[in-house]
Amino acid sequence: MLRSSDSAERQIQKLQRINAALIRRMDRIDEARGSTHALSQAAAVLEREVVARNLDLERALADLGAINAELASARIAADEANRAKSRFLRAASHDLLQPLSAAKLLLSHLEDVTTDPGQADLVHRIAATFESAEDLIRALLQIARLDSQRVEMNVGPVSLGRLFQRLSIDVQAQAEARGLDLRFVPSSAAVLSDPVHLRSIAQNLISNALKYTVSGRVLVGVRRAPGGVWLQVHDTGPGIAEKDQERIFNEFERLSHSDQPGTGLGLTIVRRACQQLGHPLEVLSAPGRGSLFRVLLPLAGAAALTPDRVADARGAPGPDALFQDRTVLVVENDPAMRQAFSFLLGSWGMTVLATDGIAGVGKLLQGPRPRPEIVLTDYRLDEGETGVQVISQVHAALGRRVPALIVSAECAETIGAASSHLGAGVLEKPVAEAELRQMMRALLGAAP
Repeated sequence: MLRSSDSAERQIQKLQRINAALIRRMDRIDEARGSTHALSQAAAVLEREVVARNLDLERALADLGAINAELASARIAADEANRAKSRFLRAASHDLLQPLSAAKLLLSHLEDVTTDPGQADLVHRIAATFESAEDLIRALLQIARLDSQRVEMNVGPVSLGRLFQRLSIDVQAQAEARGLDLRFVPSSAAVLSDPVHLRSIAQNLISNALKYTVSGRVLVGVRRAPGGVWLQVHDTGPGIAEKDQERIFNEFERLSHSDQPGTGLGLTIVRRACQQLGHPLEVLSAPGRGSLFRVLLPLAGAAALTPDRVADARGAPGPDALFQDRTVLVVENDPAMRQAFSFLLGSWGMTVLATDGIAGVGKLLQGPRPRPEIVLTDYRLDEGETGVQVISQVHAALGRRVPALIVSAECAETIGAASSHLGAGVLEKPVAEAELRQMMRALLGAAP
C-alpha cells in the first residue's frame, strides 16, 4: 500500500511489486481463458465425431439387418429344399419298393419250386441283385428319414445285453460266411437311447467291420466312461489312415479294401443317427492295426428296464398245414403286388380274396364268400385310405377281431404305432416269402 510518508524510491518499489502481481494475475486469467476455449473447441470436435460415428453405426446396422434378412431367406429356402429332397426320396423309395417287393416274392417262390440246377443258380443270382437294390433303396430311405426335421426319437432305457443278443442273431450268418470270429462281450448296462436307431447304429458298425475284415475277429463290447459307456466295435481289419477317417462317413464313400458288395451308406447312416440322438461318435484306427468305432451312450437306471412286450416270432414253429384251406383277405392297390400276393398265398393252399381298397372290402364281406381268417393289407392305399382303416372295417363287419398283417414300404415303427390298438403285425417291403410265412404263422397260431 502506498503511503504519503514513503519516499519516492519506496513508492516506486511498491508500485513495481503491485504491477508484477497484477501481471501474474492477468497471466493466470489468460491461461484459464485459453484452457476453457481449448476444451470448448475439443468438445465441439468430439461432438461432431460422435454424430459421424452414430451415422456410420446406423448405416452398418441397416446393412447387417439386410444381410440377416438375406440369410434368413436363404436358410428358409435351404430348409425347404432339404424337406423337398426328403419327401422325394421317401416317395421314390416307396414307389421303387412296390415292384421290387412283388418281384422278390415271386423269385423266392420260384427258387423254392425249381429243380433244375442251372435255373436255380440263375434265380439265386437275380435274387442277389434284387437284394442289393433293396439295400440301396432302404439306405436312401433311412437317410431321408434322418434328414427330415420331423424325425421322432423315442429315447428310453435300452438293455445292451438284449441288444447284443438280437444283433448276434442278425449278423452271425454274415460273420460265418466271411470266416470271421464275431464275439459279443456280455453287458448288464442299460443306456438311454432310441432302441430302433441304436440297433441300426450298432448293426451298421458291425456289418462294416465284417465287410472290411479279411481274417481274424470282430469284437463288440462296452467300456465305462465318465457319465456313460462306450459301445465299441473293434476289428482286425486293414485299418484306416488318418486322412481317410473323416471321408469314410461321406455318402457312397468306400475304401478299396474289400470285395464285398455294399451301398457305401452304412457309416453315413451311423453318423446322422448319432447326430440326431446326440451320441458322440469316434473312430480310432491306423493302417495295419485294425479299427475301433465307438459311440458314447448315457447310462440309464436298471430299474427303468421292462421286459419285451412282444415275443420274437422269428423261428416260430408251425407246419404248412396251418395255411391249408384258410381264407386270407388281400388289400393292395398295386396290381402287380396284389397278383404276387394272390399267387404266393394260393400256392400255400389258402383261399385268397383280393381287392384294391375299402370299397372292394365291403363288397367281398357282403357276398356269400368265405369269411377272412386273416387280413393282409398295404398301409398306403388310393384316395388317402390306409390299411388301418381296412382292418377296422373288417373287425366292425365281422363283429370280432381278425389277425391282420400290414406290409408296407414305409417305416415299420410309425405304422406299428398307428396300428398298435388293432394288434396288427407289420412287415416292411420288400418282404421275402420266408418272412411272410413266419409272420403269418405267428398271427394265425396266436389267433383264438
